Amino acid sequence: MCCNKLSEAAAAKFAELDAFIDGLGLDLKDERRRGRLIQILHHAQDVFGYLPREVQQHVAEKMQIPESSVSGVVSFYNFFSTKPKGKYVINVCLGTACYVKGSEGVLRELERVLGVKADTDPTPDGLFSLMALRCVGCCGLAPVMVVNGKVYGKMTPAKAVAVVEEIKAKEAKA
Repeated sequence: MCCNKLSEAAAAKFAELDAFIDGLGLDLKDERRRGRLIQILHHAQDVFGYLPREVQQHVAEKMQIPESSVSGVVSFYNFFSTKPKGKYVINVCLGTACYVKGSEGVLRELERVLGVKADTDPTPDGLFSLMALRCVGCCGLAPVMVVNGKVYGKMTPAKAVAVVEEIKAKEAKA
């Protein structure tokens, strides 16, 4: 990746990613290095927040593998994102148990309150992304909502809005 056109912040992120990859001690002549691709992509997404094409190209160059191999992995696994996400990622489970207990109503209310559809762009202020997913594995707590890894069970539309309002209040104080 050419660093001439990168901002200082972006250059620092690429340097952090490079240090991580270099720290793995990959033998670029060993085909088994491809087994580290998902680990590297997870780290890259942690660093950048998502995996734009430039990051995928950079990973491919560092690992000396085709860019198509990297983009194929990124597009196959739903935990990788090629678009920026909000500071708070809200996932609403639409698995069978959650759906039967009303998660679709929770999702629709969040779409209304946040002004964005699920699985699209973040809110205009960049604070929230709303995602629908299939089964969190907490069926006994159905319906479930997960915000940045924190699980909220027995959700109702009103409880979901209260969580959003609590986050907004916390952010306003920050």
